Amino acid sequence: MSFDEIKIGKGEDLVTLTRWVLSQQQEVPEASGDLTILLTAIQFGCKFVASKVKQAGLINLLGLTGTANVQGEDVKKLDVLANDIFRNSLIASGKARLLVSEEDENAMIIKNPHERGKYVVTFDPLDGSSNIDCGVSIGTIFGIFKVKDEENPDMSDCIRSGRELIAAGYCMYGSYCEMILSVGNGVNGFTLDPAIGEFIMTHPNIVLPSRGKIYSVNEGNYKYFDEPCKKYVDHVKQKYSARYVGSMVSDIHRTLLYGGIFGYPADSKSKKGKLRILYEVFPMAFLIEQAGGKATTGTQSALDLIPEHIHDRSGIWLGSKEDVEELESYYKNQ
Repeated sequence: MSFDEIKIGKGEDLVTLTRWVLSQQQEVPEASGDLTILLTAIQFGCKFVASKVKQAGLINLLGLTGTANVQGEDVKKLDVLANDIFRNSLIASGKARLLVSEEDENAMIIKNPHERGKYVVTFDPLDGSSNIDCGVSIGTIFGIFKVKDEENPDMSDCIRSGRELIAAGYCMYGSYCEMILSVGNGVNGFTLDPAIGEFIMTHPNIVLPSRGKIYSVNEGNYKYFDEPCKKYVDHVKQKYSARYVGSMVSDIHRTLLYGGIFGYPADSKSKKGKLRILYEVFPMAFLIEQAGGKATTGTQSALDLIPEHIHDRSGIWLGSKEDVEELESYYKNQ
């Protein structure tokens, strides 16, 4: 039986992530195929990490390593493994030039002419890792830029606006493994079928409703919020249900599928915010806007931020467009 003869549902073609990425490449006559290869490397990394997450409780991969990362956060054993998996996979693809990881203090510039390409990949190898030991969904977040000068890449290739992203996504590891991806023409979701080892398209063309019925924010930090944020939370809790996991990938995934608003604002305790701009804020803001939503710090578009360094942080609100605009109105009227 040929691949095209395989059907699912009501006679629809079974579309794998690999097949979909190739179809996107074919729609761009000048495409070299390099981005396709890079996305294949990311896909491989996600499959590898997914398998290790499933095994973690059985092979001593839970718990702390006894060290802290550059952010000052305790490093989980799975964090280290996931970082190694993605770094090695991206280098082996031969299409990356600069790698920025949450776990590494400095950006890695790939100098070997046989291994280097033209893309900057920013990634959080295992977001939500504080939840690893209790089995809550965690994930990988990534963003892709193109270097300005392939022969002479430097840190300016990382310190740039999120508007320059060419692709972004995340992979969620939970009751099922799902990759959400955009290459700048909408958002699609692919679920990993462990029986065949392939991501299958299950959520084509994800579009956020203009309004939702869920708000998601850590109200344990309420006393640290600024006044516009407090007023908005006081208002929204009167009409919406509260849902907060504490794993960004999980909270954003729910927001993408159901609508509503997710917030992790800057506050008096974390004046710049907690989320890292390059590998958390930018990719998620890109996905939300590609799905018809909106992302903001409260006072400016999240994608218009320019980080001061590769691990710079920001507050963020994102989700259904009208919900986010309502939040922004509290800042405009303060």
